[in-house]
Amino acid sequence: MKLPSAFENNMIKMIGEEDFELYKEALAKTVRHALRVNTGKISVEDFIKICPAELTPVPWCKNGFYYDENVFQASKHPYYYAGLYYLQEPSAMLPAATLPVDEGDKVLDICAAPGGKSTELLQKINNKGFLVTNDISASRAKALVKNIEVFGGKNILITCETPDRLAEYFTEYFDKILIDAPCSGEGMFRKKNSMITAWSEERPAEFAAIQRSILKEAVKMLKPGGMLLYSTCTFSPLEDEDSVGYLLSLCSELSLVPIEKHDGFVPGNNDWSVYETDGIDRTMHLFPHKVEGEGHYVALLKRESNDDYKPSVSLYMPEKTKINEETAEFMSHVKMDFDTRRFEQLGDKLFYIPDGCPNCKGLRILRRGMFLGEIKKKRFEPSQAFSIMLTPDTFDTVLDLKNDDIRVSKYLRGETIDYDDTELKVTGKQKNTNRYVLICVDGFSLGFGKLSNGSIKNKYLPGWRMMS
Repeated sequence: MKLPSAFENNMIKMIGEEDFELYKEALAKTVRHALRVNTGKISVEDFIKICPAELTPVPWCKNGFYYDENVFQASKHPYYYAGLYYLQEPSAMLPAATLPVDEGDKVLDICAAPGGKSTELLQKINNKGFLVTNDISASRAKALVKNIEVFGGKNILITCETPDRLAEYFTEYFDKILIDAPCSGEGMFRKKNSMITAWSEERPAEFAAIQRSILKEAVKMLKPGGMLLYSTCTFSPLEDEDSVGYLLSLCSELSLVPIEKHDGFVPGNNDWSVYETDGIDRTMHLFPHKVEGEGHYVALLKRESNDDYKPSVSLYMPEKTKINEETAEFMSHVKMDFDTRRFEQLGDKLFYIPDGCPNCKGLRILRRGMFLGEIKKKRFEPSQAFSIMLTPDTFDTVLDLKNDDIRVSKYLRGETIDYDDTELKVTGKQKNTNRYVLICVDGFSLGFGKLSNGSIKNKYLPGWRMMS
């Protein structure tokens, strides 16, 4: 692997020639693959029991595991489509694992796409807090919406905004903020050769300017007593230690918090920085020759508390919505408690707005709360996102298949599948023979189908389908 000479010189200045040789040897090794269990759907212990692969723990993430891609094609297994896990580079698990989110926290993920870190934050708030997840890129935000929905996101607001626009609305609002900042991507060289081609001597400085513009706005949104996690997937001190030093120079109320140190973690170093930052050794670098991962940098900071603090953001109140008869009929098959005052119809789309949703009229919002479905010519068509939130116990007609049943892969590819009446789990008396059925795999929902003359019409969202 041919590395830019300027990059090599920078790395040697940081870690020395001996370590740099080990670093280059690591780049020649195979990339390690990992997954992170969705503990909102299944416990780690139960997932280990049903997972067909041998799993090895990722030391810094309690629900993260390495697996052998030659043995287990994780992206093609039905459990992946059921949202039981997220495929994530091992060192990229560290930021969300490190940020100490409590149930009930208001959390911001400001550079969120494609959503891996947001899905972990979502698990941590456990539908009791609120997550605002944002990305400035509309195209990247599409993947963010999908990944949040696959994981069953309820208490969420997905936005596509600039940091300064968010700061106008959310002054001192968030308990926790995660900034996995855009960067020069030096920690992606082994995984993506295109990152090597794109790298230039000027690139770290260009991204440092972007990072500082984000940090300047993000700190305005952190409430007193709140915590902020800054991370990059690069090794450049200009983007790592220097960006942290810049942030601390902006806000004297911030201080660095120790991060749990695992084998191979390398503390931040003032010798690499233009700043003399107190506690910089509390930040951590991950290098691919030191850990089983591609590389990351993480810094955790806390803002001083203030007894006089009062939140300034009002809550969002849904537009009054009276659902039609067809929608009410479908909802009668769902065994979940809905406050009808939280329904909101926007155009032909129906949403359920959770308590605690902030009022941010004027922002570009991609998703607010749960997307339940669409009303087409008075018919209610439930969404793929709604189906993922259900279980065999919360819908009254269920076809629960084993993961090795050929019908599972047929369903995920968008095909019609057959069934026998004895296979259906039906609660109560059902008059409509052409009703919706929840398709599950080993007790976990995949999506909807519709009963029709002894077969099930496929209602799996085309954009989510398994590619053959």
